[in-house]
Amino acid sequence: MTDPPSKGREDVDLATRTKPKTQRPPLYKVLLLNDDFTPMEFVVHILERLFGMTHAQAIEIMLTVHRKGVAVVGVFSHEIAETKVAQVMELARRQQHPLQCTMEKE
Repeated sequence: MTDPPSKGREDVDLATRTKPKTQRPPLYKVLLLNDDFTPMEFVVHILERLFGMTHAQAIEIMLTVHRKGVAVVGVFSHEIAETKVAQVMELARRQQHPLQCTMEKE
């Protein structure tokens, strides 16, 4: 007995089909760095305004930056992380604060 011709073709078709594997783009951590001059209130303002944090969340992150020297303030795609860093740096520059913000691959 032989298999019907269509069944054999289906098996071959299924065996040769490959699903395209889509990779998620890499994510980047946005980091705030501590300095001895930027007012804590300004850091809280930045976290609320640019990162959408509540006042309590912003205070907690600001204190982490103050105590540990650095804190992750968000994880984003490359373009968004780059924009956030630029926004923080621009606001800090306008207010003449030396606040530093960087990004690194997660």
